[in-house]
Amino acid sequence: MKIRPFLTEQFFALYEFTTPHVLASSDCETTSIAELLAMSGRDLQDLGSVNLGYTESQGNPEYRRLVAGMYENVNAEDVIVLTSPVEGIYLTMQTLVEASDEVVALSPAYDALHHVAEHLCGDFHTWQLVPNATGWEIDLDRLRSLVNANTRLIIVNFPHNPTGFQPDRNQLEQLVDIARDNDCWIFSDEIYRGLDVNLSPAAAIPSVADLYDKTIVLNGLSKTFGLPGLRAGWLVACDGGIREELIGWKHYTTICPPAPTEYLAIEALRVREQLAARNQQRVSANLQFCSEFMKRRKDVFCWRPPVAGSTALVEIDLPALSRHRAGSFSSAMEYCHDLAQNHGVLLLPGECLGCTGTFVRLGFGRESFSSALAAWEATLPPPAA
Repeated sequence: MKIRPFLTEQFFALYEFTTPHVLASSDCETTSIAELLAMSGRDLQDLGSVNLGYTESQGNPEYRRLVAGMYENVNAEDVIVLTSPVEGIYLTMQTLVEASDEVVALSPAYDALHHVAEHLCGDFHTWQLVPNATGWEIDLDRLRSLVNANTRLIIVNFPHNPTGFQPDRNQLEQLVDIARDNDCWIFSDEIYRGLDVNLSPAAAIPSVADLYDKTIVLNGLSKTFGLPGLRAGWLVACDGGIREELIGWKHYTTICPPAPTEYLAIEALRVREQLAARNQQRVSANLQFCSEFMKRRKDVFCWRPPVAGSTALVEIDLPALSRHRAGSFSSAMEYCHDLAQNHGVLLLPGECLGCTGTFVRLGFGRESFSSALAAWEATLPPPAA
């Protein structure tokens, strides 16, 4: 059986590096190697001295120690360093999922979180986030109805891409209780963790790795820390047997992390609070700018502002967007292709993430967000009278 097409990456491959006004990216503003090293008190000569031999399969011990320090109940031995965050999804699904298993996954979601598990398991179910008038909700009763003694794995990602939803502590603990009561695993993609831009510090939630032992957590430096080109990520797996299986699968994929990436990731982790703080500020400012835009154009969009993360899922009124054209848009996919090809504006169609054809994803992490938003606004029909 062939795996489903990776629609998000296929769509980005068409436009991401040629479209001038990018509104769809989920990562935050990046930095140069020289600037990163200066922040951490190093220089390019230090990088130049890195030996290009093999590295430890599980990852550099100092790298793993710094990662463990981001959690309450995690030790360095629980951490597996990846060659790319998406590798962690593949390793986890290959380790945990068999053809006889049932899997339940939060939806919508980044393609890989669904498609690898669906490709491997015998019974795949989506657990849908529910839109309301002002935001998004999780239906825990629905999850209880989906999970049973045959369920091997629950897949979640918080802060949620693409909606920007994040549960409160009570909801998260209920989710963990559902998994515990049915003796199933949780795979928790936490790569946007730390971008709690609309939450008070008291409302922040812990990593699932600190709540439940049958958890594998994915994180990395791409989103919150703005270093996607570094391809630095890690898994946290506190179960020693499962951790050895994960490393076993890693031997068949990338074997070990690249030495230059490990060096730079260690330096980034040493200044992670500084990297995160400036992106938190940027996302907050861009979100405020976007909220004002959405108020002006509520005749065209239904705005459900995110509470965490760097993305939002926006519902669009396709007939309204078609008013100034001879024809009409039949889907968000068609609309996004038109925007990119004819106006140089890049949005991500919701169909790529498992949504209906009336949603698009925005990303708030880039410095160019306000100018890209202005370019998008210039393509819209006049406001309704």
